[in-house]
Amino acid sequence: MAQAQHTALTSYRLPLEIEQMEDGSYMATSPVLEGFLVLADSVEEVISLAPGIAKALIETMHTDGVMLPLDLEEIHFPVKVEVLVV
Repeated sequence: MAQAQHTALTSYRLPLEIEQMEDGSYMATSPVLEGFLVLADSVEEVISLAPGIAKALIETMHTDGVMLPLDLEEIHFPVKVEVLVV
């Protein structure tokens, strides 16, 4: 398996699965990025925190020589995005 090339300018599309916990907080994971986890008080906060956490995890994987998942889709601009309205 070939490892995807990663640069500081590489952007990725990261699907999230967000669920509400019993205590009312929210947890997000990603089916394509193992180890990705965001816990927050609101969906909006999860969405706000997710890019920075994902970037840190991807940079750590790259630094440690860990192969990025093949399902992690690299994107090129311009890009269309969906907005969550809650």
